[in-house]
Amino acid sequence: MTSGSLRARAESGERLLGVLVRIPAEELVEMAAVAGFDFVLVDCEHGPADVVALRQHIAVAAIHRVPVVVRVGENDPGMILRALDQGAEGIVGPHVDNAADAEALVAAAHYPPIGTRGFATYSRAGRFGETDPTGHRDWYHANTLVIGMIESPAAVAEADAIVATSGLDGVMIGPADLAASSGTHDLPVAEAIKCVNTAISSGGVLRMDIVSSVEAANAAFEQGAQLVVYNLAASLMTHLIGLLTPRN
Repeated sequence: MTSGSLRARAESGERLLGVLVRIPAEELVEMAAVAGFDFVLVDCEHGPADVVALRQHIAVAAIHRVPVVVRVGENDPGMILRALDQGAEGIVGPHVDNAADAEALVAAAHYPPIGTRGFATYSRAGRFGETDPTGHRDWYHANTLVIGMIESPAAVAEADAIVATSGLDGVMIGPADLAASSGTHDLPVAEAIKCVNTAISSGGVLRMDIVSSVEAANAAFEQGAQLVVYNLAASLMTHLIGLLTPRN
């Protein structure tokens, strides 16, 4: 793997590919690492939020020097602290509808004076107390990746303000939630996504896209994404269903 934190690599302009998994998926994490993916996104919003299991997945990825980002539940600062204490390099926060939500996400993900995250070095991330406290704090200030999800018409309307939030490193659109929450009086989903991506580009923050095919991943990178994550469940189901073709 290339050296440097995931955030630093994305900000330097690398095109980074990851997979979204829901625990338990230790072998999938390891297979993705062996295959050469740049990061793993563990979903604790729509999957189990078992911190013990999450720790095991992060530890497996660490053996292969692959960073883990964790999607937490909505407004869940406790889970954010625990995920980062166990060694996650970043957080994806769902349902960021306005700048206040984005500010709360940033605060939960960072130590003071940037945020309000409780400080400890005796966790796994602090090498069980063997890390210098000042160096530990400074590394996390500089390298924690904080991504907010825009996935409602209200959030689309506030996209410029969300993107402008200090400490928010990037934005990921949640296309399924956006489609489900959009009504006849809202922008068509494709137009809404275009508006958000324009705000991301204008604001100079990172863009993370979720896709389910190589073609979609290529398109996302060409359109300006720095981080692209495959929905592994969707990709695997497509592959498994395709494997049934010989019996048809």
